[in-house]
Amino acid sequence: MKAHRVQMKWLVGLLAWLVVVGYGLSAVGCRQKAAGNAADGGDTIPMRYAQNLLMVRYDDGVLVELKDPWHEGSVLRCYWLGKGHRSGATTIAVPLKRSVVFNTAHASLIGMLGAIEQVAGVADLKYMQLPEIQRRVQQGMVRDCGDGMSPDVERIVEMRADAILLSPFENSGGYGRLEKLGIPLVECADYMETSALGRAEWMRFYGLLYGHGAEADSLFSVVENNYLALKQLVAAKVVDAQRPTVLTERLTGGTWYVPGGHSTMGRLLADAGASYPWADDDHSGSLALSFETVFSLAADADIWLMNHSDQRPLTAAWLSAEHHGYGRLKALQTKCVYYVNSLEVPYFEEVPFRPDYHLRDLILLFHPGLVKGQPRYYRVITD
Repeated sequence: MKAHRVQMKWLVGLLAWLVVVGYGLSAVGCRQKAAGNAADGGDTIPMRYAQNLLMVRYDDGVLVELKDPWHEGSVLRCYWLGKGHRSGATTIAVPLKRSVVFNTAHASLIGMLGAIEQVAGVADLKYMQLPEIQRRVQQGMVRDCGDGMSPDVERIVEMRADAILLSPFENSGGYGRLEKLGIPLVECADYMETSALGRAEWMRFYGLLYGHGAEADSLFSVVENNYLALKQLVAAKVVDAQRPTVLTERLTGGTWYVPGGHSTMGRLLADAGASYPWADDDHSGSLALSFETVFSLAADADIWLMNHSDQRPLTAAWLSAEHHGYGRLKALQTKCVYYVNSLEVPYFEEVPFRPDYHLRDLILLFHPGLVKGQPRYYRVITD
């Protein structure tokens, strides 16, 4: 019996080792396949800005590697968009025809690419300010799959979804029952890119998923050209003394979350000709700060930007009543506070993949007269 227990213990250990090694070889296999080109007949699709996306085209499909943005050197997920299978990669039959989309920005992009009919279900419908999606849900052409954090799994199965597009989060603990459905999960980690154009370039991957790769390449070219032209205009016309100091966001539950200096928003502010108090910070996410910390660095900020989701317009009186310290901020005293009401304008729907729209808005606010027109998203507060 003792020998039997020793043998069983050895077998269990061996199986555990094989699982770990097997997973490691699978990930390495994906990386080796993605990294190779001439050796195995694949051609790397050049990425100009995206740092966490690698795609290699073969005669029979495209291998896509998503780098893990939270663990340097690791792979988040690999996908094979083509015939047959590739070691270590999740096979996705493209073009998608009955996808479920969890995020409003991705649903909006799919519409921009002319593939909205290939969306069969959405999650978090109440947050999707997309008239076409709302209309298609009302007409029964798109199913409401419930809350993104606890989706209606049975409904997703009933509708025979061919892929689920969702956003991964660090230490999320996985996707629960969704992972057991056998439906490919497309982890849309574009929001972890550290530049606006890097995030927008992920549209080239999404375009391949929906069979609209050419449209995605064309749209990205427009976005890139517009963005770079605006950035170069600011660089040529704005001197350091003309850069207004800009503060963003406001307290949420006692914490003030501001963009890190290496975040998409932090770099957008720099490209738009702003002086940002946290520009030298090296975080690509948000910083969780106290009011006192923010006040010490940004009390004299010339402009204050924020998001606002309410049927009522944002006013100076509202902000003053919300927190006693706001009245001490220079931007509120001078009424240089601009906000986006996401219930009225498609800010969250558009800006992730149209950063050129966002950059133009910021330039209009920071340097009036440098470009013509009115802001697409931002409104100034009233009394």
